[in-house]
Amino acid sequence: MKVGGPVAEHEPMAEINITPLTDVFLVLLIIFMVTTPLIMTAGIKIKIPRTQSLPALTERDVIIKVTSDERYFVNDVEVPRDRVPDYLKEMKVSGKLVVVQADKGLTHGTVVGVLDMAKAAGAERLAIATEPVPRGAAGK
Repeated sequence: MKVGGPVAEHEPMAEINITPLTDVFLVLLIIFMVTTPLIMTAGIKIKIPRTQSLPALTERDVIIKVTSDERYFVNDVEVPRDRVPDYLKEMKVSGKLVVVQADKGLTHGTVVGVLDMAKAAGAERLAIATEPVPRGAAGK
């Protein structure tokens, strides 16, 4: 075989053409870049609460009040903190709306703890009571 001469037909080509492979990888990269954000956000479903209409409380609903000195009242009956989950289970709170009215000076962890106790007792519908903002004071 001569060096630098014409290639005979029976000799294999020694070079690999990677251009088609590169094209395939670029197309796959574009497909993944377009579809990944769609897949990532498809599982997140959030219902934004409405502030215009609040649910009306009924006699069946359970109201848990927590004072600034962390005393707990369930439907105006004082209950020790460690007894609240058992008391809620006895009331059979599943299917009822459980509203937490906590003093604004309490920590976030205390309120979340009350919500967790209600959830552990079987509550399916939870709410945190707030005072409505007076008209005209919304931007202040």
